[in-house]
Amino acid sequence: MSDYHDDLRLAHVLADAADAATMDRFKALDLKVETKPDMTPVSEADKAAEELIRGHLQRARPRDAVLGEEFGAEGTGPRRWVIDPIDGTKNYVRGVPVWATLISLMVQVEGGFEPVVGVVSAPALGRRWWAAKGAGAFTGRSLLSATRLQASRVGRIEDASFAYSSLSGWEERGMLPGFLDLSRDCWRTRGYGDFWPYMMVAEGSVDMCAEPELSLWDMAANVVIVEEAGGRFTGLDGRPGPHSGNAAASNGLLHDELLGYFSK
Repeated sequence: MSDYHDDLRLAHVLADAADAATMDRFKALDLKVETKPDMTPVSEADKAAEELIRGHLQRARPRDAVLGEEFGAEGTGPRRWVIDPIDGTKNYVRGVPVWATLISLMVQVEGGFEPVVGVVSAPALGRRWWAAKGAGAFTGRSLLSATRLQASRVGRIEDASFAYSSLSGWEERGMLPGFLDLSRDCWRTRGYGDFWPYMMVAEGSVDMCAEPELSLWDMAANVVIVEEAGGRFTGLDGRPGPHSGNAAASNGLLHDELLGYFSK
């Protein structure tokens, strides 16, 4: 059993609470939405869900630090919970069901912090995915009702399915030519966006995905789920984990070739 089993159980409790809060306001006609300084939307549900999670953590893990998208960093120490209360807020505020709460525990290791627990809960889709380091990755309705995840074994780009979020980010960073080359060379492309492509890489239904700009809270939970499913997660620079400000995830077999498209 993983050393992080109790933390994983807590992460599920946090996700249950967040799911109830976010679903209660999903498609609400009076949902309040503001624009943040970076010109991205934030809803009252984002803030409420993060406050709820922080409150639970303060009671259950008062010594742990917390980093959240809406309220920043609080505390210090070798353990840090990383929260994205609603990943896919633009979908949420438009009534599109592809959004999720992302909860991760990161622990201090030599050279920085490493994700060791991840829960991704998408209540409007009726889906949840989770993993703890050394314990495998799973999907299901609860810890006791779950299916183990396994990344695909597709070994050729021309047979692979590639997922992404949008074209604009690649163009802004001068990576559009590599993106288009990959799109032409692979078997299939789809713009699923946000957390979902990473979960499909872990499930084996998508073979690789990449995004040109992300924050730590967008990635931390996804890392451990992809890796425990047998996949690989790095930045576009090849650096392992969620520390590069962008991401590439794959079944592992295709990873070096995937990175090669964005280093041209």
